[in-house]
Amino acid sequence: MPLRPTSLHSRRDAGLQRLTPREQLSAGRLPRRLTQLMVGLTLYGLAMAMMVRATLGLDPWDVLHIGLVEHTGLSMGTIVIITGFAVLLLWIPLRQWPGLGTVANAIWIGIATDVGLSVLTEPDALWARVLLMTSAIVVNSIGGALYIGSQLGPGPRDGLMTGLHTRTGLSIRLVRTCLELTVLAVGWLMGGVVGVGTVLYAVAIGPLVQLFLPWCVVRLDVPESAGGALVDPLDDAGEHAGVGAREHAVTEVEDMAGC
Repeated sequence: MPLRPTSLHSRRDAGLQRLTPREQLSAGRLPRRLTQLMVGLTLYGLAMAMMVRATLGLDPWDVLHIGLVEHTGLSMGTIVIITGFAVLLLWIPLRQWPGLGTVANAIWIGIATDVGLSVLTEPDALWARVLLMTSAIVVNSIGGALYIGSQLGPGPRDGLMTGLHTRTGLSIRLVRTCLELTVLAVGWLMGGVVGVGTVLYAVAIGPLVQLFLPWCVVRLDVPESAGGALVDPLDDAGEHAGVGAREHAVTEVEDMAGC
């Protein structure tokens, strides 16, 4: 469905956009977007801590993070930060450019994770662990939708995935699957926690982010020459369109959701 123009001056009120780092900063509504970015990253880090305390399995990257924690003695948040910047180094040969949100993602999620781990304890009852795990996945999806919707740049792992997709021509879904199976296997071999939570996260995170994303995308006034819209989360009546009817764009958003 076409996006709705707001003026006759070669600009558009867009949904998710492919923007350069400079365009991200000049696209308007920056205070709102920065606030939303930081709230989203905080929720994302808190959700990671919740899944760790639930002890029922982690998402693939956190399996790797915990495996590294077991072998280094560093805090999980520190490992998350180190891993994020290590992944950013892989952007160089892919000619990817980080945005402000990319750098904030690499740093703040790790800090939020350590804060969450410092205040949360592991429940004794199984029902409480299940509740904590399922709540973590919902909180994670809200945090992901908020930071994606702020349109200030992908996270380090998101950018690695999309960069490999661009350079190899392979589908985002295939690239993501290969990346996550690799980090999952390495993390498991290093002692990371794999369980029912790992499977539930993989199944639920994409649809949940799609559910929340239409309410989280900050509308930007960007030039027509910008890279183009990924997805318009509202239909012509201004109602929730579920994002799911956008075919290729949907696949791209869903596959970025869990990274």
